[in-house]
Amino acid sequence: MKAAELRDLGVDELGTRERELTDQLFRMRIQKSMGQLEAPDSVRTVRRDLARIKTVIRQKRGA
Repeated sequence: MKAAELRDLGVDELGTRERELTDQLFRMRIQKSMGQLEAPDSVRTVRRDLARIKTVIRQKRGA
């Protein structure tokens, strides 16, 4: 997910995506602890996407 794509979305849509990724990250951490996560590198991708979304939200609210 590119930051430029995220900037085109509204704050409400970004908030929804943020909640979805937070929930997904939680589930992935549980799977990882149980040894059931098939792609451990996907945790990194989700964390980075979540950080991008949070950054864009802060930029939109501050402007």
